[in-house]
Amino acid sequence: MMNRPVVAAFALVALASVTMAGQARKKVFISVDMEGISGISGSDQLAATGAEYNRSRKLMADDANAAIRGARAGGASEIVVNDSHGSMRNLRLEDLEPGARLISHSFKRSGMMEGLDESFDAAIFIGYHAQAGSPSGLFAHTGSGVVADVRVNGRSLGEGGLNTLVAAWYGVPIVLVTGDDVAVKQVAMVATGARTVSVKRAINPRAVELRPLADVHREIETAARDAVSAARRINAVREAVYKVELQFREPFIPEVAENLPGMQRPAPDTIAFSAETMPRAYTLIRLLYRYINPD
Repeated sequence: MMNRPVVAAFALVALASVTMAGQARKKVFISVDMEGISGISGSDQLAATGAEYNRSRKLMADDANAAIRGARAGGASEIVVNDSHGSMRNLRLEDLEPGARLISHSFKRSGMMEGLDESFDAAIFIGYHAQAGSPSGLFAHTGSGVVADVRVNGRSLGEGGLNTLVAAWYGVPIVLVTGDDVAVKQVAMVATGARTVSVKRAINPRAVELRPLADVHREIETAARDAVSAARRINAVREAVYKVELQFREPFIPEVAENLPGMQRPAPDTIAFSAETMPRAYTLIRLLYRYINPD
């Protein structure tokens, strides 16, 4: 018969193994936008035609990699990264930490949240920006430049808020948000349990104070490690109905969109509709602002 110290030692080893196995089963979704990436400060960095675009692709990968390293240290064994900016072909697989999977290209029903489902244990938002209409917040917008505001069940939301509602539908917690100081505060008002890292200070929608990259990457990695380690799936948050009002800067898109089934036009610049699920509402929002061209 084993003596008690030996039994206790085996019990501790078994407990540690169970804990490690539990951590190893964690699956993490990372959505990466570009405007809120550390080191990015100008519009010439945000699209392939810009003079500094290739530099910003590297900066984008560096922030994403800090989150990947931290997530792995926190127990993630499976990580899916969704390129969530513009063409959604900014991140290059070879620039990411080995082993992470990459969802690329903009032709996605779920856009920034493409690939997310009930199998994930946590979601991370990297490089997010403030919502349309924000008096400050670098490159503040929602969806695209044609959108003035998006309201879901009466609440005005930016991209981070909308994405949080999609994740909540699947029971997936948002555990970390990075971006400028205005952006992370806005998203944290919806993703109330998320850690945040402010990678830069927005002076106004164009001017910004940038933080040292080494400091930011260290903070992202540490926050991701702690956030994923503590992550627990949440009860799915599902409203009976999702009533959406999508307000545009000009009336041209609403004039076309009101001809679609289920669409209403309560004001010249606004389209309203209802959906039974948040993922469905999200898909329709994206369809309206991205795929209707009034020109």
